[in-house]
Amino acid sequence: MRIEIISCLNDNYSYLIIDDSNNSACVVDPSEPEPIINFLENKNIKLKYILNTHHHYDHVGGNKDLKKRYKSIVVGFKGDSKRIPGIDVLLEDNQIWKAENFEAKIMHIPGHTSGHICFHFFKEKLIFTGDTLFSLGCGRIFEGSNEQMFKSLNKIKVLPKETKIYCGHEYTLNNAKFCKKYDFENKDLQKKVDKIEKQLKNGIPTIPSTLKEELECNIFLRANDVKSFSKLRDLKDNF
Repeated sequence: MRIEIISCLNDNYSYLIIDDSNNSACVVDPSEPEPIINFLENKNIKLKYILNTHHHYDHVGGNKDLKKRYKSIVVGFKGDSKRIPGIDVLLEDNQIWKAENFEAKIMHIPGHTSGHICFHFFKEKLIFTGDTLFSLGCGRIFEGSNEQMFKSLNKIKVLPKETKIYCGHEYTLNNAKFCKKYDFENKDLQKKVDKIEKQLKNGIPTIPSTLKEELECNIFLRANDVKSFSKLRDLKDNF
């Protein structure tokens, strides 16, 4: 499988998971249709599936237009069936979703929203984390609790360290500034910051990160308990 990063809106990322053996693709969290259509048409790729991590408009805004144009199948969490436009396939926690050559384990990771999931393509060691885990950060708590978010992040923390993390936004530099303020002695973090500054200067996305990098540098993954995590989340909300 090949991953193409599609920039959408102001700072969103949508992702095309492309199967080159038959020129078909899934799209993860299509914020808007146009950038995705442009890429697909230029490369003559058929969009078979639309995968949604959660219901927020900047992650599902392209669903209806893409479904209509390509007759794509919309895949999302069962608990969000009334909030995801055009949903066809209702997923459950720990389910293995398999379609053609695409295969992912579904992980329910509430906190940012009550119905948030991630898609773990375990054979390829890729995970699409939406707005739960960012590079050097985590999502705001909108519908859940700090306890839920902490547990959700802990589900991700135990995956293989080489797992590549594809998140919903280009927030890495701002997240880095927060991490540096409260984890200023972290040498791994400083190396990571130098790397992302160079990437952004050259117009290169800071995504994907790896779970190893996040465990070393992401202050939210380094929190040992709910109390310390909650304090960090409150500080970040006002950063």
